[in-house]
Formats: sequence, C-alpha cells, structure tokens
Amino acid sequence: MSQVFSDETVAQAMEEIGSAPSSRRHGGGVGGDFLPFVHKVASPPKQTLFQEIKYSFNETFFSDDPFGKFKNQSGSRKFVLVLQSVFPIFEWARSYDLNSFKGDLISGLTIASLCIPQDIAYAKLANLEPQYALYTSFVTPLVYAFMGSSRDIAIGPVAVVSLLLGTLLSDEISDFSSPDYLRLAFTATFFAGLTQMALGVLRLGFLIDFLSHAAIVGFMGGAAITIALQQLKGLLGIKKFTKKTDIVSVMTSVFDSAHHGWNWQTIVIGLSFFAFLLTTKYIAKRNKKLFWVAAISPMISVILSTFFVYITRADKKGVAIVRHIEKGINPSSASKIYFSGKYLTAGIRIGLVSGMVALTEAVAIGRTFAAMKDYSLDGNREMVALGTMNIIGSLTSCYVATGSFSRSAVNYMAGCKTAVSNIVMALVLLLTLVAITPLFKYTPNAVLASIIIAAVLGLIDLEAVILLWKTDKFDFLACMGAFFGVIFISVEIGLLIAVAISFAKILLQVTRPRTALLGKLPGTNVYRNILQYPKASQIPGMVIVRVDSAIYFSNSNYIKDRILKWMTDEEAIRASSEFPSINYVIVEMSPVIDIDTSGIHALEDLFKSLKKREIQLLLANPGPVVIEKLHASKLSDKIGVDRIFLSVADAIATFTPKGGEV
Repeated sequence: MSQVFSDETVAQAMEEIGSAPSSRRHGGGVGGDFLPFVHKVASPPKQTLFQEIKYSFNETFFSDDPFGKFKNQSGSRKFVLVLQSVFPIFEWARSYDLNSFKGDLISGLTIASLCIPQDIAYAKLANLEPQYALYTSFVTPLVYAFMGSSRDIAIGPVAVVSLLLGTLLSDEISDFSSPDYLRLAFTATFFAGLTQMALGVLRLGFLIDFLSHAAIVGFMGGAAITIALQQLKGLLGIKKFTKKTDIVSVMTSVFDSAHHGWNWQTIVIGLSFFAFLLTTKYIAKRNKKLFWVAAISPMISVILSTFFVYITRADKKGVAIVRHIEKGINPSSASKIYFSGKYLTAGIRIGLVSGMVALTEAVAIGRTFAAMKDYSLDGNREMVALGTMNIIGSLTSCYVATGSFSRSAVNYMAGCKTAVSNIVMALVLLLTLVAITPLFKYTPNAVLASIIIAAVLGLIDLEAVILLWKTDKFDFLACMGAFFGVIFISVEIGLLIAVAISFAKILLQVTRPRTALLGKLPGTNVYRNILQYPKASQIPGMVIVRVDSAIYFSNSNYIKDRILKWMTDEEAIRASSEFPSINYVIVEMSPVIDIDTSGIHALEDLFKSLKKREIQLLLANPGPVVIEKLHASKLSDKIGVDRIFLSVADAIATFTPKGGEV
C-alpha cells in the first residue's frame, strides 16, 4: 500500500539522516543500505526551579489532589465540601437507609459482645483498671464514626498496643497503683493522638510505609507470643510473677512457681474455657456463616464462668477474680495530663511510639477491608480521625485506641455497611458502664487470660512467614529479626529492630542496585537479561548493561565500578572465544528515573575510563529528567549527542561492526 508524505516530513527525515554519522547510514550490518529512521532522544520542556519544586511538593504531599473538588464551586458548596472532608459522615449519611441500619445494628451488637470481655482483659496488659478500657471503647468509636473513612474498622483497645503501652509505662513507673502511672498513660495517649493528627494534617502518612510488611508480620507474631506468655499468670493462678516480658524471664517465673504457686481450680477453669473458645473459632473457620459463634463465645465464657465462681465461691479457694469495675461514664481527665514536669518527656516518647504502632495497625486493617469491598480509603484523613479520637480520649479517661483486626473481621462478616456499627457498639458500652459493670465482679482472671490467648493466636501468620521465605529471603530475615527481638528482649526493642531492618533493606537497595548484562532475543529487536533469558545472544564487539535504579550519590560509584567490572569480565571471556574485542559499552537507562550531580560525575568518570581503553560509551533511552541533566551539565556534549539513542536497538543498528549480528 502506498503512503504519501508531505514535503516538510520528507525534509525533516532527510535532515535527520543527513546529520547522523556515516556509520548510521552505511555498514550497519545491512551492507551499504540505509537504515530505518532513527529517532533522537528528545529533551522535555524546560522548567523553572519553582516549577520543579512545586511539582515535587505536590507529588509528595498532594498526589491525590485533595483540593481538586473545590475548583469552580460556590462559597456555600465549598463550606459543605470542607465539612464533608472533616466529617465524612455528612457525606454518606444522605444515602443512609433502613437496610443499611439493619446491617450496622447486627454488626454493632455482635462486636460489642466481643468487645466487652476483650476490653476487660486488655486493660490488664496495660496495667490499668478494667473500666479504662471500657471507657476507651465508648468514646473513641463515637469520634471515629464521625471522622473516619473506613466502613468496616472496629475501634477500641487492642492487645499489641495495650502490651506496648503497659511495658513502656512500667519502665518509667513500676507502681501500677500510683496516680502518676495513670496520669502518664493519659499523657502518652494525648501525644499519641497529637502525633497521628500531625502526620495527617501535614500529609506525612507515607512515613508509616517505611515499616515493611515483613517487619510487621514478625513484630505482630512476636507480640502475640509475648502476650500469650504473659497470660500464664492468670491461666495458672500465679500470684508472684515477673514484670519483664522476655520469654526467658517469663518461663523462669512460671517454673519457679510450679511447686507452690499454681492453683488447680484456676487451671481447670482457664483451660476449659480456652478449649471452648478454640472450638468455636474452629467452627467459625470451617463455616463462615457461623462467624457469630466465635464472636459471642468470649461473652458466653465470661457469663458462665462468672456464674460458676459466684455459686461455688471459688474465689475463696484461690481463684483470682476481677473484683471491682468502676460504674458510670467517663470522668474528665484533662487536668491529669502532664504538660510539664519530669514525666512530660516520657509521655511524649511513649505517645510517639505507641501512636505510630497504633496508626500502622489501623491503616493496614482499613486498607485490607477497603480492598475487599472495593472502596477508597484516604490515609491522611484516617490519621486525622485516629489522632482526634485519641486526643479526645485522653481528655475523657481513655488510653490509646486503634483498629482491632479480630473485631473488624467480625464487623465485616456480620454485614456492616457503615461506621454506624461503631456507634451501636459505643451505645452498648454506655449501657454496660451505667448498669452492668457490677455483674463482672466475680469474673475469673483465668477466663480473661484464655480470651486474650485465643484472640492473639490470630496475629501469628504462619502462611505469610512461609511466603516470605519463598519469595524474599531478606524480608524473611527482617520478619525473624523483629520476631526474636520481641520475644527474647522486649516489645520496644523488637519494634526498633523491625524499623532498623526495614531501613537497612531500603539502604541496601539504594546503595547496591541491580545491574544486568543484556542480550538480544532471537528473531526480535528486544534486549533482555541474559541470566533470565539464556538464549539471548550478545552482540560482537559490544557490552550492553542495564542499570535498574536511579543514580544518586549513594550508589553512583558502585554503578560505575559495576559497569567496568561487567566489561572486564566480558573481555576476559571473549578473549578466549571467537568474539571480537569490545569497542562499545551501551548503558541501558530506561529504569534510571533520576540522576544527581554525583551520578553525572560517575558517568563522566566512566566515559573517561572507557576512552583510555579506546572503548566508546553509548547511552540508550535516558528518561526526561536524566537527559535534561545530561544536557545541563554538558556531559551529553562530551559523550556525543550522536551516541545517545532512543533504544538499544538503535545504538546497535548504528554502531554494529560490518557483518555483526543485528
């Protein structure tokens, strides 16, 4: 089929071909014929410094364009949009109907039945009285329901954060009954909320992504083991128990008290209900429609065990019981927060650590269920909501709250539609605080221990650990480092190890990026890694190296040395074969998204090193940022503009020796 070109198009093509070196026009492995048209690498439109900073700033902090919806809107409409942004409930409440309420009502009642016994148990992990966990599950879900964007997350105290908070608080104040201990808990909660809110307002939510999934899996697994071991005190009826959390100290304390400190009645009660809880979880796992069996089993356990202890007066025989839970709604605690004094620094530090862990857990849970229901979750809005609820909670006798995975899963399976399920749960907690708390007086601690152990077993994700081992050994190492750090040292050290290994992986990948030797796939003009594609053939007289990373000060010298090593190794191999000596080194730069001045200097040093060996440096497909910096630094002139190509195929077609493979 014939095709007609304009005179201007033909002139441009002839000018492009005419400006190319003679090797581009002749002897490119196709005799003396002209080669197909070869495009030059284009430079992007030049931007001012202000434009570059503005673009980078917007991509970092406003990539989701949060202000886009305010454009071309009236003043009243903008006010409504601001209100909906701060309080999403005003957005989805307009379409709320009776069917949605039915789902939320059932979900709210279900998670409330799970929440109450768990809260009483989790308070012990934080070394606080049970009512403070109940206060937390009353106030914080109400705040979140108005400000949060997740439809499925269930808010309240959780095991890991409770343990972390209790451990950090006890390091500062060992007397749990001291008023200072309670005040420090409220102070830490306030600063945890302030940290979370600041991250959301300043749109710094990307910082929590530095804690890798592998590290979280290891940390959660280690925390679950630590929490379960801590419950041996209540499960075995031990009165004198270590305050340390490492596995060696805990097991030493358990065995030291084996001859005189264990209570057989407590063990019978604890193990009986632990078996009951595991059975119900197994039933729910086998039949998803029976999820409610596992959801209400903790409450059934509390009711039955409390009644049993009351009628048998087992508390007179050494069975430890809850004894007293304060009746009434949350008292104000604003005056108890330390804003000065010796505990202020400790409160800020504990709040920062516990707030980040709580935030990481909540966002991970929210994203999981948002993906399952196919709706978007605004991470920064979530941080503001979580921060606000913890700040308000700290003023109303609550401690650090976040999303609970077990309760959120039950909430999801019970058919929740919106955050109204949290409101329903909070109202049930209000009723409990006003009228029901005295009924928990005879609840045995052994049952609370069994509830905690049964709950935290779900935090141990063996399938994820196996997958880490199969897919990425370094991720597996990060997971195990966090896991063993938690169980053998302490929760905070395990968290520190998790963060350190996550950063180490980032640094390793940045400072030691991958490079690959490329070859041509038979019958194509495609060039790929010869290790991945053994049939890919190398080009006589050429070495093609791909750099799989941006080139920065941290890796520029390594990349330069690695390219030279590839060339040296190939020279040694080809010296003993029929391949001609190396005349060209092609650097494939498609994955190189950026380059800094150190990278420019490294490329210049590479160019000089190769020139001394009478080897030419060719660049293939540098991106817009890279080519702009090559031109700005005049390095493109030193290398030669005619030695910078759109693709590896173009470079080879231009410079392949006569008779070589194309």
